[in-house]
Amino acid sequence: MPAASARTAPTTRSTHRRSEGAPGVTVRPIRSAADDRAALVEIETLMRAAPGTPEGDRLDVLATLVEALEARHVPIEAPDPIAAVRFMMEQKGLNRRDLESAIGSRARVAENLNCRRALTLPMIRALSRLLDLPAEVLVQGYELKRAA
Repeated sequence: MPAASARTAPTTRSTHRRSEGAPGVTVRPIRSAADDRAALVEIETLMRAAPGTPEGDRLDVLATLVEALEARHVPIEAPDPIAAVRFMMEQKGLNRRDLESAIGSRARVAENLNCRRALTLPMIRALSRLLDLPAEVLVQGYELKRAA
């Protein structure tokens, strides 16, 4: 055996340790709505499991599986920009007058919040900073109401 290979012993041993006498975490794939419901029920029963315990490990694995399934099959659509603005106004305790610095006059704020006028790029930038909203949410298209 050459000297170089004697120095490079295999180092691919597993570093994962199981608790003495504790069974490994065994889960099955979630393939149906019934499997999903069963996993959610089990997650609910394991919510108080301590991290690092077999129950805590099972909770981590089940939650990851359910999260992956939901990300694939239940996409979350971006919110309507005006609904997002209204929500953040409520969360931050702001009123329409507080938006004037980002949008313009009181009339312009009313037009935008009543979906009579579209947000402009400068408004989107200012609202994004003021409300801590991602600009990607505010640039989404939305339906404008026609003037009566």
